[in-house]
Amino acid sequence: MIHDRVVVAPFPKDLAVIGSDEASWLPLLAVAELPAGAMRRVTHGDLDLLVAHTTAGIVVVDDRCPHMAAPLSLGELDGCVVACPLHEGRFDLATGNPVQMPTTGGLDADGRYHPVWTPGGHEAKVDVPGRKAQARRITRVRRFRYYPARIANGTIEAAVPVG
Repeated sequence: MIHDRVVVAPFPKDLAVIGSDEASWLPLLAVAELPAGAMRRVTHGDLDLLVAHTTAGIVVVDDRCPHMAAPLSLGELDGCVVACPLHEGRFDLATGNPVQMPTTGGLDADGRYHPVWTPGGHEAKVDVPGRKAQARRITRVRRFRYYPARIANGTIEAAVPVG
């Protein structure tokens, strides 16, 4: 969808937030407040949304990492890939998939295990046995859930379910 050269990015329909088909359109922010390459956190009640202007267009997802819920709006956006500020995970806003698993490792959305890893230039991490290691091994990195978005009268809106 194009409005004054600003595009709302398509997203995998199977990743739409439950209830968004019947949801009301919620105004989030003016298109002019979100230049290309920018991200903003928009809060509505107890819902925190990440509104990102990616190279594929504008995307709206929960403002939380699909790993351990850190606010992605504090991370960095590179094209369509958002980096989590907490564990160096990187996630593709165009597909909903992890591009780089978080440093803590864990299960991906398909259930495959990825071990703890160390970023280049750092001392290797040791995964000390115990409850924390056990929790890391079974923490699933989920795919994003998307809120359908549109542009109306120069405002970015999202279909946000009530309740």
